[in-house]
Amino acid sequence: MKKLYLPILFVFITNSFSQTIGLIQHDTGSLDNGYVLFAPINSTTTYLIDKCGKEVKTWPSTYRPGQSVYILPDGNLLRTGNANNTTFNAGGRGGIIEKIDWNGNVTWSYTVSDATKCQHHDVKALPNGNVLIIAWEAKTNTQAIAAGRNPSLVPTTLWSEQIIEVQPNGLSGGIIVWEWHLWDHLIQDYDNAKPNFGSIATNPQLLNLNFNASATEPDWIHLNSIDYNPTLDQILISSHNMNEIWIIDHSTTTAQAASHTGGNSGKGGDLLYRWGNPAAYNNGTIANKKFFGQHNANWIVSGLPFENQIMIYNNGLARTGGNYTTVEIINPPVIGYTYTNTLPYLPTTYSWIYNNGNPNSYYAQNISGAQQLSNGNVLLCNGPAGMFTEVNSTGTTVWKYINPIAQSGVMTQGTTPAQNLVFRCSFYPNDFIGFAGHSLPSGNTIENTNAVSASCNLTLSIPENNLSDAIKVYPNPAEDYLTIDWSNLEINFVSVSLINNLGQIIFKKSIDSNRNTISVDDLVKGMYYLKIESSEGQLIKKVTIK
Repeated sequence: MKKLYLPILFVFITNSFSQTIGLIQHDTGSLDNGYVLFAPINSTTTYLIDKCGKEVKTWPSTYRPGQSVYILPDGNLLRTGNANNTTFNAGGRGGIIEKIDWNGNVTWSYTVSDATKCQHHDVKALPNGNVLIIAWEAKTNTQAIAAGRNPSLVPTTLWSEQIIEVQPNGLSGGIIVWEWHLWDHLIQDYDNAKPNFGSIATNPQLLNLNFNASATEPDWIHLNSIDYNPTLDQILISSHNMNEIWIIDHSTTTAQAASHTGGNSGKGGDLLYRWGNPAAYNNGTIANKKFFGQHNANWIVSGLPFENQIMIYNNGLARTGGNYTTVEIINPPVIGYTYTNTLPYLPTTYSWIYNNGNPNSYYAQNISGAQQLSNGNVLLCNGPAGMFTEVNSTGTTVWKYINPIAQSGVMTQGTTPAQNLVFRCSFYPNDFIGFAGHSLPSGNTIENTNAVSASCNLTLSIPENNLSDAIKVYPNPAEDYLTIDWSNLEINFVSVSLINNLGQIIFKKSIDSNRNTISVDDLVKGMYYLKIESSEGQLIKKVTIK
């Protein structure tokens, strides 16, 4: 009997051991099914896979990522590229921003990379078609000391941060239509003979020039993510080295953004809100520290669980009590465009947390990110491990995938993953507006073989844009209202959705008459997508709000 059973047991152990890359776990019925986008750091290709771990689409590029990548609602890919800037040679280095169409053609390329500045980590598309870009900004030792930095804590060059809003122009041009510079919003209590002198504790809207200062580290701030809230017209950024997230006002002019007044908030370009490390503004100690090298701070969009709150991937580097990663959601107390002035900034704790106390032995030292899904699950990217997991609201893993792309190329199933880093991954549902009109057939797995993928059955249908173009939408551009008119057609409509250029649903409403007027006078100016859906199919039209 032993001779009969031992070979079977041996095969089972070998197969279990050899499944090291690609799809590892797929719990049918527990997932938010759709597609996952990622750009391996050591590859020039961007991949879109389904939840069975099968390749659906790829986009080639000349550059390795630098670092983020997104699919836009028009179906184009917005991708950063590493320009190998030799001045700003640090983690997250980029320098190139590209738009790549569905067929892989570069339709726009913009460079922010020279001896004085360099795009890094992240970008964000705006509803008006412009792009927000994070960039390092070089300051000399002399400039830093003149601004009030302790002379013993200044490297030869100090990297500050800037955010620019670029309006694409042609194939490789861009017009900077708005900009914000951190250097305009400093405070210091080191030298009363220098500018920016004042009380750190009573000026939390400004950044302490000497906090976390070092004579050997030029990358003083290290922003690593940027997000935009179109309702508030505000920008959310994450500072890795300050262990804080910040919110600033985007409604300002460039001149106001360089000052301390103006904009919806009345505070110019000063920090409207900050959270994660009260010691950075002399309102706490290490015991009050919440973040430890965090990444991917993002607003949860309306319609999702915890809508309008902020999700943060808290890496846990040098965390008090040991290194482990948590994912947290916080709810900043905001009324209108302002935040409560209680210090330290509220809330005192999170709304939701994953891996509190490290029961899952989960840790990602750097990069990485998290995304709230519509069914309450959360998609996690452990960047250093190239590992994507989907967890439900109680923290149970229901899906797991390991990036099979390493520095040397596609790995073979059974090998131990190494150098398969991914900055972040993003989920797109099958009805994402950017997929309309495109075919997304599931192909083979990226790796040579995968037993879990082979046994995974998943059928996703992309809604076709097949309703009559005789449906009228006017005026377009619109200022106060939009009219949807199908009075000459015999179609029963179910709903109309207005979607902004970030892919966010502004509103969705059921309609039952053949002519409807929708108010749009309170919307942010820019391009939108009107999705008209019925039992017969759907129609998507671009509309402009002026």
